[in-house]
Amino acid sequence: QVQLVESGGGLVQPGGSLSLSCAASGSIFSSNTVGWYRQAPGKGRELVATLTRFGVTRYADSVKGRFTISRDNAKKTVYLRMNSLKVEDTAVYYCTVGFDWWGQGTQVTVSS
Repeated sequence: QVQLVESGGGLVQPGGSLSLSCAASGSIFSSNTVGWYRQAPGKGRELVATLTRFGVTRYADSVKGRFTISRDNAKKTVYLRMNSLKVEDTAVYYCTVGFDWWGQGTQVTVSS
C-alpha cells in the first residue's frame, strides 16, 4: 500500500517563500504523474501543479511563475517551491501520486 507523508507547511508573510515535500512509499513512484492540490476554507479542491514521468509540468494560472514542482525518483519525493506568496495562497496543500494516492495535507498560511 502506497503512503504519502507531507511536510513543510507553516506560517509565512506575504512575499515570502516556503517549500513543501511529499515522501512516498511503494515501487511505482517513477511511473506516475505527481502533483499538488490545495483547498482553501470554504472552497473546493484546486489543482496547483502536476509533473509527469516525462518531465512535463502544468500549473494553475494563479501560481504560474511563482511556484515550481519537482520530483526526485530516487528518493520517491515530490517537492513544491512556493515564492512570492500571497494571502490567497492560504490553504491546505495535498500531494498526489497518480491521482490514486494522497498525502494527509499540510497547512500553508500566508498572513501579515
